[in-house]
Amino acid sequence: MIIALASGKGGTGKTTVAVNLALAAGENCKHDLQFIDSDVEEPNAHLFIKPELTSSETAGIPVPQIDQGKCNYCGKCARICVFNALAVTGDTVLTFLELCHGCGGCAYFCPEEAITEIFREIGVLEMGHSNKMSFAHGRLNPGEAMSPPLINAVKEKIDNSRHVIIDAPPGTSCPAVSSVRNCDYCLLVTEPTPFGLNDLDLAVEMLRKLDIPCGVVINRADLGDSGVEDYCRKEGIPVLMRFPWDRELARLYARGEPLVLHSQEWKNEFTRLWETLLLKAPSTS
Repeated sequence: MIIALASGKGGTGKTTVAVNLALAAGENCKHDLQFIDSDVEEPNAHLFIKPELTSSETAGIPVPQIDQGKCNYCGKCARICVFNALAVTGDTVLTFLELCHGCGGCAYFCPEEAITEIFREIGVLEMGHSNKMSFAHGRLNPGEAMSPPLINAVKEKIDNSRHVIIDAPPGTSCPAVSSVRNCDYCLLVTEPTPFGLNDLDLAVEMLRKLDIPCGVVINRADLGDSGVEDYCRKEGIPVLMRFPWDRELARLYARGEPLVLHSQEWKNEFTRLWETLLLKAPSTS
């Protein structure tokens, strides 16, 4: 079973929920658990799980290299590139490798076979473990414009013999889509504000297009208004947990200390949430 934690906007407490859910589930999981942090632009789950990182590898994409001796400057490569990563001006081919998505179309269609592909590093994968929990995350190199190739590389480390929790990046653009695609269930973390409701609606529509069932966790549930609750009731989306505004929780978070390690009450709540997710995920018998 693969469960993703996502949010339409940043700052809702998504990583807090993901980490505490994983730690609570780990003690009650019949199979070893795996935690994947696919928020590669700013991974931070390791600050709470504190895994021992035992291996790493570089990740990248194939990008074009032009053999000027073979090229006849026909411009076909530039015309087929929808990302504008190539431009032909006179007897020069310009490459903008930061825009390249590594699709290989330019090399495939080049009539002179003047294009070969070379590896361009965009980030690093790091793997390890915390007790019985397997852990993997990605770190995107500073200045890189595209995170989905690295996210896909991190997801290739998924062990299908385990239950998997994915901490996805916020938003509803390509990084979030890449992270939640092919998951069995998605838990959306939001807050009871007009901004939270607007971005929750966008996230729900994203998941519906991907045909992924979802539930909601409301953080700071005792603040704001009833808009999120009303929306979930209208759309038939279950609210599976509510977090109050709690100063002690904020203190623990600031120290990088998971809530479930300090509160038996919240440990029980996250255990119940995990058991509920086991029943809701379609792949679970």
